[in-house]
Order: sequence, then structure tokens, then C-alpha cells
Amino acid sequence: MIVGVPKETAQGEKRVSLIPDGLSKLVGVSVVVEKGAGDAAGIPDSAYVEKGATIAADASSLYGQADVIIRVTPPSTAEAGMIKEGSTLISFLYPLDNLETVKILNARKVTAFAMELIPRISRAQPMDALSSQTNLGGYKAVLLAADALPRIFPMMMTAAGTISPAKVFVVGAGVAGLQAIATARRLGAVLEAYDVRPVVKEQIESLGARFAVMPVETKDAQDAGGYAKAQTQEFYQKQQKFLAERAAASDVIITTALIPGQRAPILISEEAVKGMRVGSVVVDIAAERGGNCALTEPGKTVVKYGVTIMGPLNLPSTMAPQASQLYSRNITSFLAIMIKDGSLNIDTKDDMVRGPLVINKGEIVHPATKTAIEGAPAK
Repeated sequence: MIVGVPKETAQGEKRVSLIPDGLSKLVGVSVVVEKGAGDAAGIPDSAYVEKGATIAADASSLYGQADVIIRVTPPSTAEAGMIKEGSTLISFLYPLDNLETVKILNARKVTAFAMELIPRISRAQPMDALSSQTNLGGYKAVLLAADALPRIFPMMMTAAGTISPAKVFVVGAGVAGLQAIATARRLGAVLEAYDVRPVVKEQIESLGARFAVMPVETKDAQDAGGYAKAQTQEFYQKQQKFLAERAAASDVIITTALIPGQRAPILISEEAVKGMRVGSVVVDIAAERGGNCALTEPGKTVVKYGVTIMGPLNLPSTMAPQASQLYSRNITSFLAIMIKDGSLNIDTKDDMVRGPLVINKGEIVHPATKTAIEGAPAK
């Protein structure tokens, strides 16, 4: 069996799906790496060769021979068309956002796994790529905020007087939010955090932040996978008013709230931004799904009402060496449960295999994707 590692082609993407040290985890298989695949992450072709990989001259050559393709980003429609029929793709896929790519893969009877759909269970933690990458995003968001804020984060006592610490408000306490809290705490900020899921209160407080309690009852705020669930419009209106009050008292807001498969909810309204102090900063790392702030412009940094609003995209790629290292571990851990005697054994009875499976040998098995492509079943 040949595992192929192509060069990522998405704009601005610097990560690579497998680092040289990961080859030792893939027992009994051959690895082919496209020329220059690791260059942007600081990994030369020679490092792969030293570990036993073969270098393919171009993407066409690699896709034509690989039985398993491992990627970071979803393939383009052109790349999907190059993948060998009957082979297997493992990648971040976001099928509902890439339906044309899914159709092409399905037509070529490619078996496709989406790394963002790895179930959030204890046994799957080593392969939880979504967590490994958003963890880095939460860290980098704080650094961006600290650089943009025209004041220092920690309290500083000097002969000339005492400087009070910056106040940081983190919205959303998933993996990214918790890492943002921990990083801002290390920099000396005073922390407050909010999440629609009351269950995360203990985690927030354990990292040194105060849990902001909204005086509204929240029902069924968390799904079976541990993610926040969508709420009613009335709830969101009350939530925006509450968050506007917290925003007015903050120097920095970092928003991280996402709902799987949906646009990011608007949590910081334009009115909330108006109420913030001049020079304050909002870093919206939900920008890739539209953003949690009403004034976020994905991929841009703008100043509105004297507040700097940042909508960074693909933060993990800005730390490509470490992001690639973590993602490589996720990929090899996932492959390890399926590789048997040098071949791929796809056991759909295993939750860790069935959860991220989108296409199985020409059949779309992910329910939401199947409905989006084939249409809702007749009643």
C-alpha cells in the first residue's frame, strides 16, 4: 500500500500532513511525498528521504500511484479529479462546504474521511485534529491581541506608578477559548470568559478566569459531541445585550464560538463595539465561518468606532512547523487503527472509523452531506 503526501495548494497554507518522524508510525506501507510538500513548514525533501520516503516529481504522479492520500485542506475539484479511482482520502474535508468536490470523489469511488468529524471520545483524543489545530489558534489569537492593544497585558509596578493589567474577555470556552484564557493569563491579564454551556464553568475557573454568568436559563446548550448547540433568536438577543455590557468593561475580546455546520453566531453586536473604549481590540477567530462580531471582515483587520477588529484566517498555518507536527500525529494515529498487515481495513463498526467517514467506496454515508446532495427524502 502506498500513502501519498501531496503539497498543499490552498492560498496561504503552509502546513504538511505528515512530517518525517511520522513515517516510523506507518508500519508496512510505502510513503510517497510530492516534491516540496514540506518546504513551507521548514521540512526539506531530504528529511523525508532519510526516513525512507520516495519523492514524486509532481501532483499528477503522486495522485496516480497513491492508494491513500493524506492532506490538511480539502482537495480542489481539479485535485479530486486526479485522485486514483477506488483509493482513500483522509483530510479536513468540510463536505457541506465542498459539495462539488464530494460529488467528484464519489463518482471516482473514493473512500473519504473528514478529520474534523473525528468523534470527541477519550479513545479518539490522539487523532482529534480539530482540537490540535484550534488549540494553536487560541494561543496565536492572544499574541495578535497583545500586539495590537496599545497597552501592556500585565500589571506593572514601577517608581513612576502602577500600571493596571489589561482586561481580557474570552467568548466561547472550547479548545481555542480555553487555550486563549491560559495564554492571556500567562501574559498577566485579568480574565473573564463566557460560554453558553454552563458545564465549562469549572474549566474556565481552573485556568484563572472568572466565569461570566448570564441570568437566562439555557436548555440543551451542548450536543452529544460536546459542541454548543444553536439557540432561539430571543436567546441570542438577550445574549448580545449581556455580552455588550461585558465588552464595555474589556480591553480585549477574543471570540471563538462555533456551531458545527452553521454560520458562526453573532455575539458581539455593532452596538457592543460602539460601547467599547477607544483602542480596544477584538480578535475574532470564528472569522472563517463569518465571525462572532457583526463588524468582522474575514481575513482583514479593520478599525470601527476606534476599536481594532481582527478577522484572522487559518491561524494554525502561521505556526506551520508545530501545526504540522500535531496534525501528523493525528493522521498517523488515525491510520494506525485501520492499517492491518500493510493494507487498509475499514471497520465501519468502530465509532472512530464510522464517525469521520463521508464516502465509502462510492456511497455517501454522512447523513447531512447525503441529504444536501441527493435532496431530502420524500415524506
